[in-house]
Amino acid sequence: MDSLPALGFTPAVGDLPFTAQQRSLLALAHELGRTKFAPRAAQWDREAAFPMANYEDLRTAGLLALCVPKDHGGLGADYATYMLVAAELGRFCGATALTYNMHICSTMWTGVLADGIAMTDAQRAEHAHRRELHFRRVVQDGAIYAQPFSEGSAAAAGRAPFGTTARKVDGGWVVNGRKIFASLSGAADYYGVLCTEDKGDEKPDARDTLYLAVPATSEGFTIGGEWDPLGMRGTVSRNLGFKEVFVSDDEQLMPRGIYFRGAQTWPAMFFTLAPTYLGIANAAYDFTVSYLRGEVPGEPPVKRRMYPTKQVAVAQMRIQLESMKSLFTRAILEAGPNPSKDARMRLYAAQYSVMEGANDIARLAIRTCGGQSMMKHLPLERLYRDSRCGSLMLPWTAELVLDRMGRETLYEPGERDE
Repeated sequence: MDSLPALGFTPAVGDLPFTAQQRSLLALAHELGRTKFAPRAAQWDREAAFPMANYEDLRTAGLLALCVPKDHGGLGADYATYMLVAAELGRFCGATALTYNMHICSTMWTGVLADGIAMTDAQRAEHAHRRELHFRRVVQDGAIYAQPFSEGSAAAAGRAPFGTTARKVDGGWVVNGRKIFASLSGAADYYGVLCTEDKGDEKPDARDTLYLAVPATSEGFTIGGEWDPLGMRGTVSRNLGFKEVFVSDDEQLMPRGIYFRGAQTWPAMFFTLAPTYLGIANAAYDFTVSYLRGEVPGEPPVKRRMYPTKQVAVAQMRIQLESMKSLFTRAILEAGPNPSKDARMRLYAAQYSVMEGANDIARLAIRTCGGQSMMKHLPLERLYRDSRCGSLMLPWTAELVLDRMGRETLYEPGERDE
């Protein structure tokens, strides 16, 4: 790590020995978030509209290509660097950070993560050829990629094959099925769809998962359904329909069978939703401190910091936030292919701590700031609603993480009770 002068702010992840690149990217994310994203956040929430203006800013800043390798024209950020940047964006606009995750993962999974997945020489050559197309779209055209998982079944949790299928035909694939809670619906240029290869038999297998980029202009592709949720309203996560949608072979984001292998090799690939919620937790804490000090812009300069109950609440919030940051940073710094059992358990623990902890902090913030904090012209009620959504995020919901931790702690691979 480089020894450099301190930043002019404390990042959402806390003070760490950042590299020069990480420091530069954090400063950029903080400036964009503070000056552009935070002032617009209420609009996206109120209108349940996608943050298009924020994406223009991300595109102009080169951040859509954050995890595209440098030799493909991107910034070449690694896994940990992305997680740091995403947390910083999350403290200013949760919907932007959460949808940015879907886009970035489309490049990170096919880039640095794929480099750590075992492939044959033929698969490696195929992947290298095809990802060049996708990277070029992002770097040169500013293309946005979505990443729809959910179908309302156990598939997104990795427990069953996807109901959306792809049938091999000459020159490509024919996709049929449906996705729900598809963030960036209507905003993405390409939808990185996870689906099961239809081999013409009655035995679909999760190991036959395909990862295909469906162009938004494809015939037979539709977007439907209402979008009026509790929180994360700017993600615009409507339903996607696929009816005999043809996509060419070059739209494969990974070779056949490699996605399933990647999910087994790189469990940290599913931790990338967490930084958004760490950022939201920071925002709730920051607002509470400013409010109690009488420093919220546009509000009367009334101080409430002299009350012991307020002081105790802020201390409790800070203790929980520091615990979340510590576990989060440990998890991202040790993330890699084929982690040990202990490292995997820390990933689960970090996911649960951040997703549940963000709402704990927002809840305590509202109680501490009082009735005024419920007003729509202040950000705290939005932060509270957004924070509640973290525990619901597949494939690692809070319930599924608890299940995994308990089962994988008490059972070694292959063990069963008689």
